[in-house]
Amino acid sequence: MSIQWFPGHMAKARREVTEALKLVDVVIEIVDARLPVSSRNPMMAEVTQNKPIVIVLGKADMADDGMTALFRDQWKKNLHVPVVAVDNLHGQGMNILIEAAKQATADKFAKMAKKGIRRKTIRAMVVGIPNVGKSTMINRLAKRSAAKTGDKPGVTKQQQWIKVGQELELLDTPGILWPKFDDRDVALRLAWSGAIKSTLLESQELALELLSWLNKQYPQALQNRYQFSSMTMTSAEMLEEIGAKRVAKKAQDVIDVERAAELVLRDVQTGLLGRITFDELTMLDSFGDQA
Repeated sequence: MSIQWFPGHMAKARREVTEALKLVDVVIEIVDARLPVSSRNPMMAEVTQNKPIVIVLGKADMADDGMTALFRDQWKKNLHVPVVAVDNLHGQGMNILIEAAKQATADKFAKMAKKGIRRKTIRAMVVGIPNVGKSTMINRLAKRSAAKTGDKPGVTKQQQWIKVGQELELLDTPGILWPKFDDRDVALRLAWSGAIKSTLLESQELALELLSWLNKQYPQALQNRYQFSSMTMTSAEMLEEIGAKRVAKKAQDVIDVERAAELVLRDVQTGLLGRITFDELTMLDSFGDQA
């Protein structure tokens, strides 16, 4: 599965991010805690150049707690940058994120002070691929609806500055995907999480792959949600049973498998199967631990 997707607004967004770097002190890069490696844009290191960086594991309330801790600790060790897990739903981790931004910019502000330049407000650029929770996190930090949010990728269309108290100013940016996904597993995980628009891929194929994966990795969560008559069924049989139980039938009592597939994807993307992490820790080795 190789997906070509680099809409014009994303090419424009990348140019704007590059141009705006001179205005900021630190880059806050948000990844999805459910797929921290797959959702990290490999072009980001090139785009953000040599700016200090803080990595945020967003949507941590939807991810496997144990896996989130492992990814956080491993990245801290390998990249030598602050890594913070945030729970957008309950607002946990926001104060830790502000402290991490202070830590990342401490050297720069100390050098400025020696030159007689004193500035209290940290200017941070928020970057990440679509639908990793950038705008929700910003609204939590700002304690108001300052950034537009949504459960579909591509909600933020242009840059906007948002003030967070007296210490932080955030530059919200549109999500930037990379031009091509050569790794089939990465493409699947991005689609399962909702980072790629469902119109780009076949829902039924995605759901079948997802059910097969869940049956191996999170079988109890799968059974708790759908109460299958047998866990030894194929993913196709599982999808048929979900359709028979939960989806209105088509004419002549034909099961609507396509709608069943969409239901499965929506259930996973909205957290109805519980906390799930799609990526494995071993993926850090092949990805390359570069900030």
